[in-house]
Parts: sequence; structure tokens; C-alpha cells
Amino acid sequence: MSYEKVAQAKEIIVGTKQAVKALKTGHVTEVVIAEDADPKITAKVVQAAIDLNVQVNKVDSMKKLGKSCGIDVGAAAVAIIQ
Repeated sequence: MSYEKVAQAKEIIVGTKQAVKALKTGHVTEVVIAEDADPKITAKVVQAAIDLNVQVNKVDSMKKLGKSCGIDVGAAAVAIIQ
């Protein structure tokens, strides 16, 4: 489900650092986190989303998440922009 949301989103931000920056701007509607990513890496994104009351969804695979973003490598976090 979330893979389809990412693939169909008009604008996405890929990566943990970029997702945190995007969250701070207030334009993010949802964050998608890969469960197989290192929790130390994704913790900042999840905490920022919680602090800003942004929905956090989890998917099982970094590789599939990256593919749904149109990139050839795995993605730990993706922010969906309004």
C-alpha cells in the first residue's frame, strides 16, 4: 500500500537527512520508513514526524522502497510532500 503511495506521489523527498529537513518546513503529509533499515538511522526521522504530528507508515523493504521512488538503491526513509 505505502509503496503505491510513494510511487504515485507528486513530490517525494528520499533519504533520512532530507526527510528531517522537509519535515521542519511543514510541507510533509506522511513519512514512510523501511523496517529493515538501521533504527539508529531512522530514529531522527520518526521522532521529527512524531513531534510534528505527521503520520509515519512502515514498509518491510528498503530495496522495494527505493524502487518505488525510482532509484536503484535502497531507501531508509521517504517524505511525501503535500
